[in-house]
Amino acid sequence: MMENLHVVLLSGGSGKRLWPLSNDIRSKQFIPLFPQVDGEYISMAQRVFRQIRKVDRAADITVATSKSQVSTLKNQLGDNVDISVEPCRRDTFPAIVLVSAYLHDVKGVGLDEAVAVCPVDPYVSTDYYKAVEHLTELAAKGTADLMLMGIEPTYPSEKYGYIMPTSKDGISKVASFKEKPTETKAAEYIKQGALWNSGVFAYRLGYVLEKAHELLDFKCYEDLYENYGNLTKISFDYAVVEKEQSIGVLRYAGEWKDLGTWNTLTEIMHEPSIGDVVLDEATCDTHVVNEMDVPKSFHSPA
Repeated sequence: MMENLHVVLLSGGSGKRLWPLSNDIRSKQFIPLFPQVDGEYISMAQRVFRQIRKVDRAADITVATSKSQVSTLKNQLGDNVDISVEPCRRDTFPAIVLVSAYLHDVKGVGLDEAVAVCPVDPYVSTDYYKAVEHLTELAAKGTADLMLMGIEPTYPSEKYGYIMPTSKDGISKVASFKEKPTETKAAEYIKQGALWNSGVFAYRLGYVLEKAHELLDFKCYEDLYENYGNLTKISFDYAVVEKEQSIGVLRYAGEWKDLGTWNTLTEIMHEPSIGDVVLDEATCDTHVVNEMDVPKSFHSPA
């Protein structure tokens, strides 16, 4: 068992696929949608944060985000939340390099320690973060330079990329990746043992920093931060994953939903409405008093 579980939560997106509920000012991960037993409503970010703490109370959690989200994160997760701030948006490779340099140069995380990178907004069970912990253990042991978590598909989806493993074992090497396919192609991939690409991966800190120094000209975290706006926008997949030969995948068969579309969001909502809502066949009129604070009153049509 590792001494510390290091988790980086990526929270840079604005969730525009859920517009107008989610936008640049009020990103989807901060909207309080999930009712608790005490009547409180929490956001995706709060839910994820609490789930990680259930798995490992001492987990080291760092949120990688843009300047515009810092105040909201502190409001929802507390002033002591650890944040790696992007001066501007430069896609996932620069963001992951920046937070990796922050972990090493500012927080003192060792180069041999493993880090897991996860989106801040999946709808999952707590077992998912137990799998994330396992993923970091595999990365720390050197099972592969880059360890991915693949989701066992429940249907042939066109919305996700696919990981093609070399076997159907719980842990295996990765043979290739497939872009978002047609439904027919997706069904073929699933028969071959393909997994949904969840966007979750783990690595030894030194691995990513070594790759970063090969591709980028910087000395340390401060230097990288000051010149961040000059970096080329490029995804972590294009910059690293597609060129890496040593990649492994861990299968996860538990609950997992990407709440990036209206249909998946409505699947997990327990009430027909949140806020002051009037619905009938002629009109659909909604009113939310405060953008960041959803009222706890409900009305369903008779």
